[in-house]
Amino acid sequence: MADPTTPPRPAQLAGADDPRVLALRRLIGIVDRLRDPDGCPWDLEQTELSLAPCAIEEAHELAEAIDEGDAAEEATEAGDVLLTVLLICRIAQQGGRYDLADAAERCSEKLIRRHPHVFADVRAEDAQTVLGNWEAIKKAERAGQDADTSALAGVPKALPALLRAMRVSAKAVTAGFRWHDVDGALSKVREEIDELVEALPERALRSVGAPKLDPQEWARIDHELGDLLMSGAFLASYLNRDPELLCRRATARFEDRFRRMEADAGGDLQRPLDELEALWRTVKASEESRA
Repeated sequence: MADPTTPPRPAQLAGADDPRVLALRRLIGIVDRLRDPDGCPWDLEQTELSLAPCAIEEAHELAEAIDEGDAAEEATEAGDVLLTVLLICRIAQQGGRYDLADAAERCSEKLIRRHPHVFADVRAEDAQTVLGNWEAIKKAERAGQDADTSALAGVPKALPALLRAMRVSAKAVTAGFRWHDVDGALSKVREEIDELVEALPERALRSVGAPKLDPQEWARIDHELGDLLMSGAFLASYLNRDPELLCRRATARFEDRFRRMEADAGGDLQRPLDELEALWRTVKASEESRA
């Protein structure tokens, strides 16, 4: 960690004529106008609470645009995220709580404090060292605030489940609780599969549709299936892959294949499973031949 007596190195300031600054000033002015007493009725009705779901939705739309790789769409969605943040800050300012300057200053101070390898004299030769320092600094900050000092603290409970599992895994690894290699994480997936197989009674495996099981059986199945999903997310973390993104892509592939299979079947899926599987294999083979 940085020596608190060492003055931080100065951060660079964007020039007043920087296009980013000019565009941001314009957007701030537009948001202020929308929230004027004679501004937009919809914007005037919004609160910090009502905009919280919008912030989540806009963030997901930005993530989707990034995944699709369309620069124009990505810029549009990034702007929507920025707009939501500016609206929330403006509403907070009008309520006397905080404003955009407060939010920006807090963020700047935090970034300087948590990057001593850039703004002080700490050495960090690789990303793993940076993450270790970051977590140590955060833990020290929480201790000073009488907050949760666990190595796993700070992962929002509202995150999508797979993403949250990945974040929890990464924090555990940074704290030192880790398998020696990726094979250890893969072995855990195999272990969880075996435990799920043990939890599934024979009549559940032979059931057409949801089986009729007692609450104790369902509780065990839910437990083991949840562990399997989490272990998959942990494996993704060890491979430095995003399980949320991978699951989205897998779902998109399935949807595309299903729709093409559906079209090849003339919309009639009420046919023997072996016929549907043959159609599915044809669609998949066509897809692989284009790859």
